[in-house]
Parts: sequence; structure tokens; C-alpha cells
Amino acid sequence: MFQVTRSPAARLLGAAALSAAALASVCAAHPAAAAGPAVPGGDHLTVTVRDAGPEADGTYELYCHPGGGDHPDPEGACAVVERDTRWGEDTFAPVPEGSVCTMQYGGPATARVTGVWAGRPVDVTYDRGDGCEISRWDRMVPLLPRVGAERRS
Repeated sequence: MFQVTRSPAARLLGAAALSAAALASVCAAHPAAAAGPAVPGGDHLTVTVRDAGPEADGTYELYCHPGGGDHPDPEGACAVVERDTRWGEDTFAPVPEGSVCTMQYGGPATARVTGVWAGRPVDVTYDRGDGCEISRWDRMVPLLPRVGAERRS
């Protein structure tokens, strides 16, 4: 199988990285601090899915804390995003530069997520263009729909 390496734009090392790691470990011991500041009216995301299939394509509103909206699985979607929320880390981070990714194609599906999560603005895109992007998408199911081979399971 072929692989592609994402070339790093810059490497961040040193005291800043160590301080962030130390702060993250302290916050992990205090879950209330890890969630970030409360958002008046709760967290809100808009998920727009294209080319994932007629049953999945569309634009969905998701509200968390309290949950709601017209997303097909608001409880599951809120839970998956909450699971990956850590103070000082980007819940919706792109694939890190320098990652080695398999050259596999997961299909034409794309998604854009916008809104506010943990008091921070969100504007991120997803695709399934290589193994890293497929994995990144799959970690966000059910916020994003199951597509490709995983839909059949």
C-alpha cells in the first residue's frame, strides 16, 4: 500500500508545548474545567454533508447542553464531540502535518461543521481523501454520517 507524508510547516517544541501538556493533564483531572466556558443557550453546530448518499446528504442543526435540533442523532452527536473535548486542544483539529497516511480513497463525501463549541467558533471541513482523513471522519461518527464500507457493518 502506498503512503503519503504530510510535510510539516513548522515544529513546535520547548517550554510552550510542555506547559500546554502540563496544563492539559491538570484539566483532565478536573472535567468541569476541561469543558471550557459555558455557552449561553448551549453549544450549537451546523453540519452540512454532501455526496455521502441521499439518506445522509443535507444540512443539520445540532444543539448540545441541552441537546436538540434536527440532526438525526443529537444525543450521539453531542456525545462524540464531548468525548474529544479537552481544554487547550482543538476538538476539530485537522490531520497533523507530517502524518503518514495510506493512499486510499474513501469516496466523495464531504462535510462542513460550523458554529460554536465550548465557547469557541468552529468552521472545519472533512473529506475522505486518504487514510488519515477517513480516520478523522470516522472518529466524528455520529456527528458525521457513516459512509463507505463502515455503513454496511
